[in-house]
Amino acid sequence: MDLCKSSGQAARGLATKPLARTIVWMSIPTHQLAVQLYTLRDFTKTPADIFSTLKKVKEMGYDAVQVSGTGPIKASELAKILGDTGLVCCATHTGFDRLHQKSQEVIDEHRLWGCEYVAIGGHFPDAQNFTVAGWNKFVSDFNQMASLFRGSGVHPGYHNHSHEFAKIDGTTPWKIFTDGLSADAWLEIDTYWVQHGGADPIQHIRAAKGKVPCVHLKDMGIKPDRTHYMMEVGQGNLNWTGILQACQEAGVKWYIVEQDTCYRDPFESLKISRDFLLNT
Repeated sequence: MDLCKSSGQAARGLATKPLARTIVWMSIPTHQLAVQLYTLRDFTKTPADIFSTLKKVKEMGYDAVQVSGTGPIKASELAKILGDTGLVCCATHTGFDRLHQKSQEVIDEHRLWGCEYVAIGGHFPDAQNFTVAGWNKFVSDFNQMASLFRGSGVHPGYHNHSHEFAKIDGTTPWKIFTDGLSADAWLEIDTYWVQHGGADPIQHIRAAKGKVPCVHLKDMGIKPDRTHYMMEVGQGNLNWTGILQACQEAGVKWYIVEQDTCYRDPFESLKISRDFLLNT
């Protein structure tokens, strides 16, 4: 997930004709490919929007979604929509405070949806707390929260951005967090944001073997002024052969396509990514 502008407000000038498809070393089984609904947040503001959007996602050829960025909807109504559209809820994004303060409510919702993975979208401390001590405290708080879910069948995880790879006192928040993470929790690695942080997605996916059931797949492009931007999978510069091989080796269960900012119709962006990943 990203804190950047809505996809509907993105500059369409960056949209280009999709590049010729390059066959990657493997294709992902269709039933393991999902859409991160944050990509479609402009189209999921009401229950009626959610139904029509999920129906369109299914018709596009996806079999699962990660619920995030939607407007308010009752858990029971969402469960019905998932059933009616034939989509699996593979994961969600939920705020840390809600996970900590209303863990049983979150567990009950996820059991209703048949979903075992919930993640927070990130941790964004201010400059005063962006320290080794501050991140160590966060790891401790996260582990304590995760312990509330022990034995429930619902597992809390953490989604990275790029600031976790900033150097502080000879280490990084990502190393502090991953070194201290308890067995109750998991990592949701985002390929774009790892690369944006100057790190190697392949290396970090492999290092998280057994702890990374879900990954966010998004590509990175570069503009002539040397600024980066998000692209459909296979349309940018990331090494997808290596990334997908690392995912398989690490035991990834869900390949979740996300594009926080799209420069064409977000549904078209999702189809381009799907076609590349499924080699169709």
